[in-house]
Parts: sequence; structure tokens; C-alpha cells
Amino acid sequence: MLNDTLYRVRRIEGLQQLQKRGERGAREITSLRLRLAPGNAHKYQTAGEETILVLQEGKGTFTTADGSWTLSRANVFDERASAVYLPPGTALTVAAESTLEAVLFSTPAPAGGHAAAITASGVDVNARGKANFSREVHNIFVTDSHAKRLMVGETFNPPGNWSSYPPHKHDGKDGEVVLEEVYYYRVSPQHGFGQQMLYTADGECHTHTVRDGDAVLLPYGYHPVAAPPGYKLYYLWALAGTERKIGLHEDPAHTWIHELK
Repeated sequence: MLNDTLYRVRRIEGLQQLQKRGERGAREITSLRLRLAPGNAHKYQTAGEETILVLQEGKGTFTTADGSWTLSRANVFDERASAVYLPPGTALTVAAESTLEAVLFSTPAPAGGHAAAITASGVDVNARGKANFSREVHNIFVTDSHAKRLMVGETFNPPGNWSSYPPHKHDGKDGEVVLEEVYYYRVSPQHGFGQQMLYTADGECHTHTVRDGDAVLLPYGYHPVAAPPGYKLYYLWALAGTERKIGLHEDPAHTWIHELK
């Protein structure tokens, strides 16, 4: 049910689960958050699932058998992403040099491949929409050759703007690729909020008020997002499903806005 898709988990030190595949309607994706104090380290490994870690803030060394990378990011609004891809079963050690926060997404995937890192220069930046539904979309691991099923990127809403708009979906009911999605939200200033709407053509509808650090599962249906005046809104998104290809179906009642000048 769309009214049971908001996950609000208080930040704590170490690795914590945000939402989990197999629970509350999630079929594909598990999401976690990692927080480390300076000088602390954490080892992560998941059998049978590939993982993408996206640094939110801080500096640290990320070490696997395939390589070691020192990555840093001031915050999600001021610097582009750095991220690490892990094939199933690959062990990762994260050693924090400063207070560090990262978000991890995992999904079942075939074995094989090598760990890889993407830094800010490798992020694919795209302007989307126009007027008050303009936003910036950053593809991190989307068209790469490393991941087998996951696609991960970031969307940035200016204050007052909408995204995932015109409303779109990717549940396959209109012939599009079947994909499950999870959004992870940040807000600036941090005490602000955003609005996440979820609805279907047959009348199911729910809206979440999202705050900094919230995650939302998008199991099916249309899912537009709005940022209130005065607050920048960011969401990190992960997709997994029947194909590793972004496919969507826009709500035909609202596609006319493409003609706006």
C-alpha cells in the first residue's frame, strides 16, 4: 500500500537499515545508511547482492580487493557525488578521516565483475524540465558497464520546483519496463521539508511530508515531488527491476505541460 512507504530512521553511528527487500512491499531494493566518526572504520559485505554506495558528506578511504579510493564530499548540495560499486560478496572497508555519511543500495545480482569508483568528474549532469518543474539530474551508475541491475543517481529541486514531473511511473502496467525505486531525501536548510505524492490511475493516492534523512519506497504508481519555497530538495534514487534500462510512462492527463514555453 502506498501509505506505508515512508521510512524515517534516526541517524546513529555505524550501519543502519532504512528499508529492506521483502518487507512492506519492497521486492528488489534494500537501503542502508552508514555514519562514521573521524578515525572509525566499518567493514561491509553482502553475499548474492550488488551494492552501490554514494557518499553524502565527509572524507574517507574505501578499500576492496580490487582497489582503494580516498573520496570526499562537503555535502550533497555543494559538491557532485563520489560513489563505489561492489559486486556481490565483495568486502569493503570504509575508514573515516572526518565525520562521514554514505547511503548504500543493494539488490540481488549475478556474481562476477570488479569493484569500481566514480568521482565528481565522472557524474553525468542533465538539465530536465522547464519553468517551475526544472531540475538537475545527476546519473552516477546508470549507463556504466559495472553494475548488472542497479541504477543510481541524484535529483536536485530548486526551492518551489517540482520533479518527477510530469508524473511518471515504471510499474509495467502500460507496457513500460518494470522498475522498483527508492528515494533518499536531503533538505537545505535542514529543518525544511518536501512533498512526495504517490498515486495510481485507479484512485489510490497518498502524500508523504518528507524531511532530511527520510527514505521513500516507490513500489508502483506515479510519484511526483515538490520542494516548498525557500528549501532546496535533493533525493538520491535507486532503481532495479526486469531490465537495467530506465523506462517510464507519463500520466497522459499531464503530458500537455511539455508544450509550455
